[in-house]
Amino acid sequence: MTDDLAARLSATRVICLGHTAFDEIFQMEALFTGGSQKLRSTHYHTVGGGMAATASVAVAKLGGRAAFWGRAGADPAGEAMRGELAEAGVDVGGLRLFEGGRSSISAILVDSAGERQIANFRGLLPEEADWLPLEEVARASAVLADPRWPTGAVALFREARAQGVPTVLDGDVADAEIFEALLPLTDHAVFSEPGLARFVGGAIPDGLAKVARYGCRVVAVTCGADGVTWLEDGAVQHRPAYKVDVVDTTGAGDVFHGAYALAIGAGLAPAQAFPFAAAAAALKCTRPGGRSGIPTLADCLAFQRKNS
Repeated sequence: MTDDLAARLSATRVICLGHTAFDEIFQMEALFTGGSQKLRSTHYHTVGGGMAATASVAVAKLGGRAAFWGRAGADPAGEAMRGELAEAGVDVGGLRLFEGGRSSISAILVDSAGERQIANFRGLLPEEADWLPLEEVARASAVLADPRWPTGAVALFREARAQGVPTVLDGDVADAEIFEALLPLTDHAVFSEPGLARFVGGAIPDGLAKVARYGCRVVAVTCGADGVTWLEDGAVQHRPAYKVDVVDTTGAGDVFHGAYALAIGAGLAPAQAFPFAAAAAALKCTRPGGRSGIPTLADCLAFQRKNS
């Protein structure tokens, strides 16, 4: 990948729609194992999180033009999340803070091996999406949505289809009816392993084939240290994960999705976009923090060159 790619990415605009959460992160020696327990945290901090919101930060940090569309309460958490996204270079014109709403809050425990446990309050917010600035979709290079705000995701994906803009779905665990509404509007469905298993069950190749029947161009599943497997044009392909010393996996999947959407928006084929996304996610895992650990484009390209 060359300077030409960097120039292309800088002109690539990705709209990310969905979940934004205010994360309270506790660093632990070990995670809860069940029953009634009290564990001591060795470090604590707060930061904005959420799938699509963190993906938008990844787009910005990797050199693209990012916009986040979503909902939060007009409360201290909502104000903090909007400010943090804006400071990261994300366009927050499509993030609405609702009076009387309650923002999403997550408690995240991270152990010494970088594994995590999450408890999330998804917030209390209006479902309607008639306020979204859909006229901006025509100027986007790609759009990404997670399944946490289905009404907004359907509205975004329908407009993107009408405008010929590629759609990328973050297939995290969600109810089947949400996927059944979104997948016919999805060009690139990138599931987590638990998300795919809950939706279709069975072996991965069979699961990918079942999802592809909804009309998706590319269907993929990320499997952490086992890499990413995808189905394209009837052929199953696999990319092994980069081997790194893991410090913190928080946000790795969100970074993967943001990097993939950015690469697709810049015109890369999936066979190029998946290694780029895998490199970005792997580097994030070597650093603490869901967003502070996101690599720059230069970091990512150097890592790929070194590990090619």
